[in-house]
Amino acid sequence: MYEGIVQDLIDELGRLPGIGPKSAQRIAFHLLAADPVDVRRLATALTEVKDKVRFCRSCFNVAQSELCRICADPRRDQALICVVEEPKDVVAIERTREFRGRYHVLGGAINPIGGVGPDDLHIRELVARLADGTVTELILATDPNTEGEVTASYLARQIGPMGLRVTRLASGLPMGGDLEWADEVTLGRAFEGRRVVNA
Repeated sequence: MYEGIVQDLIDELGRLPGIGPKSAQRIAFHLLAADPVDVRRLATALTEVKDKVRFCRSCFNVAQSELCRICADPRRDQALICVVEEPKDVVAIERTREFRGRYHVLGGAINPIGGVGPDDLHIRELVARLADGTVTELILATDPNTEGEVTASYLARQIGPMGLRVTRLASGLPMGGDLEWADEVTLGRAFEGRRVVNA
């Protein structure tokens, strides 16, 4: 254990997700050895992100103004909403350049064991967004795990009666994967989501 502020820094870094004690120590000593200008730039970035970043009032993605850049873009298709768990999922989908609609960030997934229920997510706000009839398709892009599946099923039950087309992202085998390593659920989904191969 180190003394004073060095240990305080290690402890604070260790509170970050995915950073264990060894990584926290490594980062702390990297910062101690780094150029002071670089450390100040990091400190400024951390302060600014807390001061200036908020959540979009429409979709709950990260934003620097009332609307995120996607919701503010009139070229985006308002009839399509892709529902994701976290802002990082928006970034992942945007990297594909395949989706031209808008998003709705739930802020997590239903997880009864973790104490997260539907009321803890931005589901009411999603239903309110759908009420005006502009949206024709809701794409459920929650994670392909138990919590994501529970959330997608819950949303489908809630939204289904509204008469919208509710779809789920296909899931299945990754490129370069081997069938022998695929679990039964993934392999089953791959069979369900199979498509015609054009010659």
